[in-house]
Amino acid sequence: MPQPDVPPGSTASEVELGRSTPEPQGSTGATGAADTAGGAEPAGGTRTATATGTAGADLSDLSAVGAGLDALDAPQRDSGRGVRRVLTAALPPVVAVVLLVAVWQVLWAAALWPEYKLPAPLDVWTSFWSRVRDGEVVGILWTSVHRAVLGFLAGVLIGTPLGLLVAKVRVVRAALGPILTGLQNLPSVAWVPAAVLWFGLNDAAIYFVVLLGSVPSITNGLVSGIDQIPPILPRVGRALGAGRLASARHILLPAALPGYLAGLKQGWAFSWRSLMAAELIATSPRLGVGLGTFLNQGQSFNDMPTVIAAIFLILLVGVGIELLAFRPLERAVLRARGLTGALG
Repeated sequence: MPQPDVPPGSTASEVELGRSTPEPQGSTGATGAADTAGGAEPAGGTRTATATGTAGADLSDLSAVGAGLDALDAPQRDSGRGVRRVLTAALPPVVAVVLLVAVWQVLWAAALWPEYKLPAPLDVWTSFWSRVRDGEVVGILWTSVHRAVLGFLAGVLIGTPLGLLVAKVRVVRAALGPILTGLQNLPSVAWVPAAVLWFGLNDAAIYFVVLLGSVPSITNGLVSGIDQIPPILPRVGRALGAGRLASARHILLPAALPGYLAGLKQGWAFSWRSLMAAELIATSPRLGVGLGTFLNQGQSFNDMPTVIAAIFLILLVGVGIELLAFRPLERAVLRARGLTGALG
């Protein structure tokens, strides 16, 4: 049996193996490799496209969630909401006043008290309107309101730095804190006799009483607001290089604004009460005629319509300052802090 030719460098076993296992065709092997490579590339491309689509869907979902949260935080604009808010705010007080006048009219008609003690609502309105036509009411309001505003502004200028000092310096707080609380609880009318003896019957006595009524409330309001500031805020300010004045201006006052605003409102109320007490007691032609003096005149002449008209004007000024000054300021502070739900 003839032996197969063995190529140089090969053994017989290798030749037999080559005979039993056919060699793959070169073109077929190349084509298979190419097909395999070509098949791998579309699979990788599909996975990349799927991942990109999934990432885009996730971003879209996150954008939708962010838009939903923004919609929850943002105040809803409704064309009819303003009208409803005005009606909700104005209608209940109007109804209360109408009911009060109706009850007053019924009591007057029942004649339970003499006419000089309980006049008819129409008589009070006639007396009040006659003074409005004469221009007397304008002068009376100007005398009292400008005194109250000037005294209150002076109280703000004194009470604000004093509040910062009391809140940040322990020795000052220990020394002045109880005194300020006591002055706040002391009725301002108690200072009127002393002010008259010290300054005489002039505007200095009036402003002294107004200051002692407003400064303790403003100071304690600011101290209370600063006490509620998170300690991290002043530390961050110091870390950023803020000095005492910069920290007070840019950190303490803005952060303590809600408490400070409450102190301002209370300070105005105490200023107005102090002024009325001073004008009721300290009467003099040199002081002019304010609301307190107008009320005192009604009492002196046993003129109940004048007394009721004066009380109505005092109440009107208090409500007007609240609605025109403090209410918009309070709404702005709440809106700046995102507390839109408290605006009503």
